[in-house]
Amino acid sequence: ARSAVRVRGGASPSMSTMANPLLDQQGLPKFDSIDSTHVKPAMDSVLEQLDTDLAALEAKLSDASAPEYTSVIEEMEKMEAPLGYAWGVVGHLMGVDNSDELREVHTAMQPAVIAASTKLSQSATVYKALETVNAASKAGSESLDEAQARILDSSLMSMKLSGVGLEGAEKERFNAIRLELGDLSTQYSNNVLDATKAYSLTLTDKAEVEGLPPSALELAAQRAAADEETKGATPEAGPWKLGLDMPSYLPAMKFIKNGAVREKLYRAFVTRAGEANEPLIGKILSLKQEQAQILGFNSYAEVSIVRKMADSVEAVDELTDMLREKAYPAAVKELAQLLEFAKESGFEGDELALWDTTFWSERQSEKLFEFEEEELRPYFALPNVLDGLFGLCKRIFGVDIVRADGEATVWHEDVQFFKVLDETSGEHIASFFLDPYSRPETKRGGAWMDVCIGRSQVLDRKPVAYLTCNGSPPVGDKPSLMTFNEVTTLFHETGHGLQHMLTNIVHGGAAGINGVEWDAVELPSQFMENFCYDVTTMYGAEDGSVPGMAVHYETGEPLPRDLFAKLNEQKTHLAGMVMLRQLYFGALDMHLHHRYDARAEGAPSPFEVQAEVAKKYTIMAPLEEDRFLCAFGHIFAGGYSAGYYSYKWAEVLSADAFAAFEEAGLDNHEEVRAIGRRFRETVLGLGGGRHPSQVYRDFRGRDPSPEALLRHSGL
Repeated sequence: ARSAVRVRGGASPSMSTMANPLLDQQGLPKFDSIDSTHVKPAMDSVLEQLDTDLAALEAKLSDASAPEYTSVIEEMEKMEAPLGYAWGVVGHLMGVDNSDELREVHTAMQPAVIAASTKLSQSATVYKALETVNAASKAGSESLDEAQARILDSSLMSMKLSGVGLEGAEKERFNAIRLELGDLSTQYSNNVLDATKAYSLTLTDKAEVEGLPPSALELAAQRAAADEETKGATPEAGPWKLGLDMPSYLPAMKFIKNGAVREKLYRAFVTRAGEANEPLIGKILSLKQEQAQILGFNSYAEVSIVRKMADSVEAVDELTDMLREKAYPAAVKELAQLLEFAKESGFEGDELALWDTTFWSERQSEKLFEFEEEELRPYFALPNVLDGLFGLCKRIFGVDIVRADGEATVWHEDVQFFKVLDETSGEHIASFFLDPYSRPETKRGGAWMDVCIGRSQVLDRKPVAYLTCNGSPPVGDKPSLMTFNEVTTLFHETGHGLQHMLTNIVHGGAAGINGVEWDAVELPSQFMENFCYDVTTMYGAEDGSVPGMAVHYETGEPLPRDLFAKLNEQKTHLAGMVMLRQLYFGALDMHLHHRYDARAEGAPSPFEVQAEVAKKYTIMAPLEEDRFLCAFGHIFAGGYSAGYYSYKWAEVLSADAFAAFEEAGLDNHEEVRAIGRRFRETVLGLGGGRHPSQVYRDFRGRDPSPEALLRHSGL
């Protein structure tokens, strides 16, 4: 994640600084003032300053016989802060408020930003100074705390992997690849956003939307009514406009009875950005492989694993194989039962098609658990869910989260701003922005936490996070009525946010998620999801000290207890198929980055590799024209290349961590509170300041066991 921190003290800001909100880095970004015209002058200014500062630092270090930690690491933190802040804001806006103008200037400035970052990470003078500090630390002549030692090790490794040891033609080629990969990644991401935005299916025949629940009909009519040619649209009479963003696509696949409509949407979804991104994928994979070989590794996956908890690709394969052994037979059985159920319920084919499984699994779930997704929505209005989520954070982590709208400017009227206060001292610890709803025209899909400002003692900064979701927007005069999946997604992203915000580490390079091995970074997020099934989180504390989240938005009645019990039962519905899908994504990612070289003579295409991996990890073969890889942003435009396995790796940790609460008894509030505080002090508090294996032992008193994950999954 990007880290953005305040510019160091010094000369008073010039008039041009005051006129450019990206250069006014005191406090929170000035989102009400920033537009695309500010980007180039701001970036030119910070890049020029960075170049000057780097030259001065190198001169100073060259003259120093015994550089110290503060004169290298902390000076670099101050020096990089203005670039991190300004470019971090630009990158954030690319994801949440995208426009042609912003894209144009981002594309124009990105090469200079990458070049500056490369120059810094390849500074032989800085590297030599870091080695000197490291040697002094090992010899005991410079005393560093554990987090500082980790930052030092991480900085040295990062510079090695950034090519600090390269010279001549190799260095030139390596740097050219970095630039090209930056450009390809941005193009890829923009293409997915454009493809999602460009596609719509407008239906006028009521028979074609039969089965869609009222909330989905209202959203589809609201979207149709926004278009000139269908502006009179109503939920009852249509027309209805469907799209490929989740609040529109998922209900359509779950509920529309017309198989031809589902097929049309499914084919559009799995070929999204296919034409635009197909040529980019081979290039990205080839360049990463070449980059790895220049650094002396056999594959890009080997480069990636250096910065992970897992010791090797083989260790990842071992976990994947172990989980597949459990999930595959369960998934085969589940699919057979689903087909049998569908036939009993009127399905006339011999086999289910790929666009049938979501529809029939929803019908099967309704039959087995005797409730429909739509029945739950009124109990999960966003304001009530936030009350329950914040009540949970108070109960187990000892923090108060309060609305602070008006204390920060925002990029869209839907965005909310919150402060995090320590429950005991009342101290303002951190803040976050929440951008909860889908906006397919300007916002990329998915959900994520990103760093707005990182904690830093050197820069005197408190942490600020961005929590971004793509949930169901309010329709008419109703609040956002969330699906249960959207609720768990919000808890997931809040888990990431809490690790960023509740850090006890004051050194920027190891505060929050900085310096955390990537396959451990999903621990807090997946841990938080478990509390969506917790009685107290759902209904509040018996003494009324914290509210519950499941309250009917009109009547104020709590979710009926029998519905909650069935929701808990439903958790393991089709668990084999669900787990196998995640293992498939992880195995495909690892195969492409470790066992595949797109440059080899006669090499198969990435899509042929996908078809081959699918034989082992899917129970229904993808369509021949499937271009899922063309929208797999996690590995082609995110931080998860050769790292998608991290979700399952960290889920072993998160399930085992939650089991600590189960063993104590979730209704034992004193014990839950004590374990929650321990989780805050260790997993959330220690960030990148200690190796995650040790952090986990500090919390649990032992190494993690996969038993809890298999139990939670019903496998």
